[in-house]
This record gives sequence, structure tokens and C-alpha cells, in this order.
Amino acid sequence: MALGRQRVNGVDLFYEQTGSGKHPVLLLPGALGCTRTDFGPQLKSLNKERFTVVGWDPRGYGKSRPPDRDFPPDFFERDAQDAVDLMKALGFDKFSLLGWSDGGITAMMAAAKNPDLISRMVVWGSNAFVSQQDLELYEAVRDVSRWSVRMRQPMEEVYGAEVFAKTWKAWVDGIAQYAKRPEGSICMELLPLISCPTLIIHGEKDPMVPNFHPQYLLKHIKGSQLHLMPEGKHNLHLRYADEFNKLVEDFLED
Repeated sequence: MALGRQRVNGVDLFYEQTGSGKHPVLLLPGALGCTRTDFGPQLKSLNKERFTVVGWDPRGYGKSRPPDRDFPPDFFERDAQDAVDLMKALGFDKFSLLGWSDGGITAMMAAAKNPDLISRMVVWGSNAFVSQQDLELYEAVRDVSRWSVRMRQPMEEVYGAEVFAKTWKAWVDGIAQYAKRPEGSICMELLPLISCPTLIIHGEKDPMVPNFHPQYLLKHIKGSQLHLMPEGKHNLHLRYADEFNKLVEDFLED
């Protein structure tokens, strides 16, 4: 495992790289997530002979601090640009994307805007718009003191309790901005521009992402496939890591 920081768009981005395969893959974490909290089983167990796997901490998250994280109206676009520019800076001219939750949104933007760079894409727990139902779900988790210790602990270990609580509230406000846009769009207009083979995975027990979201992605991303995991929740790639990793490896190698 190689660890490092790479200067990208004025920020030092932390990344981890493992494997020596011909197929480079970038892991894109969820809200406030980083390689350490979000992708342990993938960095450890994805096939290192077939893939070169890169995990990263988006600006303001994890070890890519400073700066402190903020949520301007274009924060997803900024993450997508950072992600692509990081991979270019590391010497990869074509690569695949694995995006979870917010990282899936980032991946879809990156794939739409850089069709020549992206080989394949897998997204799960992701949405292209914010509905009224989504707003209610986000509001219900705004107060992290009401989360279970198991859910809070990994984030508090990275940020400390106070910074985590403050940054999470800022994220809730940041994502809620999109509800004011026409149709609540985050990236609806970009989906038809995605041309790489795309696998959408959805946990049917995901409490954060209603099932109309993966159905919308399936309908609007040309040639995409949807794989449902009946027992999967939002963190299906951690809870069912072996099944998830095999599914992803088979798709990436297809």
C-alpha cells in the first residue's frame, strides 16, 4: 500500500494506492467519508493482480485537511474535478470509478464530463436529484448525537466529536440546496451524457436512498444495469464485502 499526498487544484489531497493490475480503479467515498472509513474491504481485497486501486479523501475530508470542508453550490462538481485531476496527476489516463453515496454523484458527474477518461463505473446509494422525501430523511439524521455509537464512532475518530457534528450539519444544509433547483436536480441533465458501461447497485433496505433513485438512474443512463441486494442497506459494500467485491470485479472485467 502506497500512501501519499498530491497537490491538485490548490489542495493537498491524501490518497492510498494498492495493487499493480492494468486496470486502474478510483474509489469515491460518501459524505464526510475517506479511504479509512469507507473502503477498508475494497482496498484490502479487490484483486491486486488485475486492478490498481486508488482511494482518496476529498478536499476537507479525512486527511485532505486543511482546508476545512465547505459546501458551496458546486461542491459535487468541485469533487468530480478534483477526482479526475488527482488520477491524471498520478499518471492514469483511463480508469474506472466506484462511487458510494455522495461519491456516486461525484462519479456520475466525472463520467459525464470526461467520457474519454472513464472506462467503467459502479455506483450505489446514489441519487441524481433531491426530493421532499429525501429532505425529510436528511433532516432526521442532522443531529449526530442521536446516531448509534457504532455509526458515529468511525467519523468521530477521524474528525473529533465537535468537528464531525458541525461538518455533518453543514453537509445537510449543503445537500438541501439542491431541492431549490428545478426538479431538485443534482445532476439529472448530465445522466444522458454518460457513455461508459455502468452498474448501479442498490440495497433494498437502504434507509437513506428510496428505491425510486436507482430506477431513475437505470432509466436515464444509457445501457446501464441494475443489481438489487435484498438485504443490503446503505453500506452494503462493507456489510456484504465479499459479494460486493466479486460483483464489481466481474463487471469491471466484463
